[in-house]
Amino acid sequence: MSDMTSTPARPAWLRRLPILVIGAVAVIGAVLLRDVLTFEALRDNREALLAFRDDHYVLTALIFIALYTTLVAFSLPGATVSTLTGGFLFATFPGTLFNMLAATTGATLIFLAARAGLGARLAARMEASEGRIRRIKDGIDANQWSMLFLIRLVPAVPFFVANLLPALVGVPLWRFVVTTFLGIIPGAIVYTSVGAGLGEVFESGETPDLGLIFEPQILLPILGLCALALLPVVIKAIRGKTV
Repeated sequence: MSDMTSTPARPAWLRRLPILVIGAVAVIGAVLLRDVLTFEALRDNREALLAFRDDHYVLTALIFIALYTTLVAFSLPGATVSTLTGGFLFATFPGTLFNMLAATTGATLIFLAARAGLGARLAARMEASEGRIRRIKDGIDANQWSMLFLIRLVPAVPFFVANLLPALVGVPLWRFVVTTFLGIIPGAIVYTSVGAGLGEVFESGETPDLGLIFEPQILLPILGLCALALLPVVIKAIRGKTV
């Protein structure tokens, strides 16, 4: 009786459909939107955007968060410009908060799609395996918090990669959301603050300095946070050698 009433497993293609759709839209968006979501487009439409924001602040914020979430969820080009736009329209605060909410929500959608399509089955196989693969999985599980914070804090790790990898190794959803939201705080503050100063940049006819995050006064504190995230891993390794 239990076999008759149990829910049949979904076909493999149906489980992978969300991540396949995201991949297809990402490819199409890379071609069609490459020259649309740019700094120049923001500069040319700044007066209209500011006027709409002044007339409909709450609606503008909701539309912005929804569009930024969609952009991140489908890995479309223009994430940096969108972060700058958040600062330009809403100042460093609440612009940083809006950017973080949108980026975290979009990242979570990619995570869920990847986990449904491949991640859950891959994680289960790694869990059931033996030898080197199992040791790798155990190492990841033992240091999930540190690894998740690290891939968010290191500027060199692409955001899309940082969304996919946790889904492929069985990271719990709540842990992914927490580390994503908190881990992107430094970068979000830096780029949102750059966006908040775009008014003066537009007036002078210059372009924003997006390499600001690599300046010593910005990069060194971020590297300090990276070292702090790695500290539990180092302590565990030292304790393991002394046992």
